[in-house]
Amino acid sequence: MYSIGDLSRRTGVKIPTIRYYEQMGLIAAPERSEGNQRRYEKRQFERLAFIRHARDLGLSIEAIRELLALSEHSERPCGEADRIASEHLASVREKIARLTKLEQELERIVACHGDHTIGDCYVIRALADHSLCDSEH
Repeated sequence: MYSIGDLSRRTGVKIPTIRYYEQMGLIAAPERSEGNQRRYEKRQFERLAFIRHARDLGLSIEAIRELLALSEHSERPCGEADRIASEHLASVREKIARLTKLEQELERIVACHGDHTIGDCYVIRALADHSLCDSEH
């Protein structure tokens, strides 16, 4: 059995977040000790570690909820879990593509290296006039 503090330390999930996950139904409400302290079992620890890892990978609460439900049925095919992960991967790739465009545009507009006055600063001009940008971002 783990106290909420032990669970937090072992998983790296903050105590308010553990309580939030309980309220959201992602982890079951734990038993209480005679002193009314939450007492978590190994299964709840493992579930919280699963949630933490999924959040670290950027999965949404809803996707995690679906994956947790799927994990309860080890005999089922994993197509649905693959779909959820694949959709998330596509979303991550879209974000990376947008960030790459932003990086390229920022590299381009800072190329003057501050050798000019603000009146001649390309950064200021480019921010004021979007048509000076090479691409949409």
